[in-house]
Amino acid sequence: MDGSILVYDPLAACQNESPKSRQALDGLTGKVVGFIDNTKPNFNNLVDDLAELLVSKYGVATVIKRRKSGPGTPVPDAVLAELATQCDAVITGSGD
Repeated sequence: MDGSILVYDPLAACQNESPKSRQALDGLTGKVVGFIDNTKPNFNNLVDDLAELLVSKYGVATVIKRRKSGPGTPVPDAVLAELATQCDAVITGSGD
């Protein structure tokens, strides 16, 4: 290895909106962060640890956690609507 690190941009193209409609957060203090747990092993543990860190170190006001019924199932529309209206940022992930 040459000592370099490859970093990927996690922003995906939106299907129903212009990328310009998304705004970067000006910080985390006072924000609401949502997590979508895909039910893979250990993701719930990661979410619990991250939630504690976000609140204690970065001033996040509230963390909302929602869990899918299984890793291969989509998030219900009602959950997406709830998170879209209540959260400043939403994090999804895998635990394996």
